[in-house]
Amino acid sequence: MAAGLLLLVCAGAVLCSVGAQDSYNGLTDDYKKGVDLALEQLNTHAGVIHHFRFLRSLDKSDIESGFGVKYLYHHFYLKPTTCAKGTTESNPQRCPFRNDRPLMDCAVCYKIAADQIESSPKPYVHCIQKPRLTEGMRTTRTEHCRKMTYNSGAPTLLAVSTG
Repeated sequence: MAAGLLLLVCAGAVLCSVGAQDSYNGLTDDYKKGVDLALEQLNTHAGVIHHFRFLRSLDKSDIESGFGVKYLYHHFYLKPTTCAKGTTESNPQRCPFRNDRPLMDCAVCYKIAADQIESSPKPYVHCIQKPRLTEGMRTTRTEHCRKMTYNSGAPTLLAVSTG
């Protein structure tokens, strides 16, 4: 009986890991670029000691500005794994999630043109351990991304009357 229960728990853990990888694979390429940008930033930060993988999206939005230009916002969770920081392994069986560390709450906003992240305006990436995220930080994230989106002037050009 105990062995059967253990097998069931292990199978569930593997399915959860595979589901998380599927959720990353289910993102469009434009949103994957933002997740990859956040992961790259975490891997270069000296205070971060774990390898992270995408867990799930909380909120996504994009504004098409015309001529193949889009402004994207993505709020998501990253979860630490048992692999060492800096590993390129993304296979959930080889790099399973660990449950003894908090999730990383991330928000990114950036401009995409010709399927590439533009350097201007500078992409915004903010990741912090979920328990440390304050309401003030949430507000700052939202306001920063809102300003970034409307700096292009494209939405206001549509409101100009010529007649």
